[in-house]
Amino acid sequence: MKTTQTSAGPESQFVTFALGNEVFAVPVTVVREILDHEDVFKIPHGPDYLMGLRDVRGQGVPIVDLRLRLGMPAMEKTAHTRVLVLDIPFTHRMLTIGLVADKVFEVVPFRHEAIDAAPDIGVRWNSEYIEGVVRRDGDFVVIVNLARLFSDNGAALASFGAKTREIA
Repeated sequence: MKTTQTSAGPESQFVTFALGNEVFAVPVTVVREILDHEDVFKIPHGPDYLMGLRDVRGQGVPIVDLRLRLGMPAMEKTAHTRVLVLDIPFTHRMLTIGLVADKVFEVVPFRHEAIDAAPDIGVRWNSEYIEGVVRRDGDFVVIVNLARLFSDNGAALASFGAKTREIA
């Protein structure tokens, strides 16, 4: 399966991270920075997965508990908890958000032909949010399709402070 994460070569770079015992990945091209977890400014009446806003270099960035967004139990802060600040491209805009991860591992290359299609059954979350899966060290790494994950909530997140900007 060829993913929508295009590159000039036969592989793409991904940042891998953990949510519980599961390993996930996002394209390195959307990761602006990785920060230590800090308390956030709570926003009333937001979606349950929206933890609040955090100041990131003078910009109010909404922080999302990806565990809740994927239907997993809420995150519990540890010494390894990190926030991945992402710039997610949509057709005509860019959405900036922070995703909370239990632990960030590393940047790894995945060969395009090694990325399998998302399974339709046997997972706890909605498979439409899965770009693909890769076998690694005898286990699976789930590549998250960020555009699909936040496409229905991008406007809602923007109303809670997410910065969006037009893409030419």
